[in-house]
Amino acid sequence: MSTASIANNAYQMAAKLQQQARALEDTAPRPEAVDFGKMVQEAVGDVVEAGRVADDKAVGLVEGKADVVDVVTAIAETEVALETMVAVRDRVISAYEEIMRMPI
Repeated sequence: MSTASIANNAYQMAAKLQQQARALEDTAPRPEAVDFGKMVQEAVGDVVEAGRVADDKAVGLVEGKADVVDVVTAIAETEVALETMVAVRDRVISAYEEIMRMPI
């Protein structure tokens, strides 16, 4: 076999491997991009919804339609969600302030 035919075979094999790799990349699931703003918006929406549920249960308690345990549980869940949201907000603000202190 001549050197030219060996080189040609090697080139054709490399081209086939590259096409196969591209085909695998096209069929592979792509990771979904994370949108921080959307994530925060959903978290705030969850906290607001938890507050609405607690309010509805409190009104139901006044009307005599809800149990005291359910109301206390709903209020506790809302309190935990709100405290978590405040803690995340404080960390984001702290990170922003630290970035702003960095020398350029």
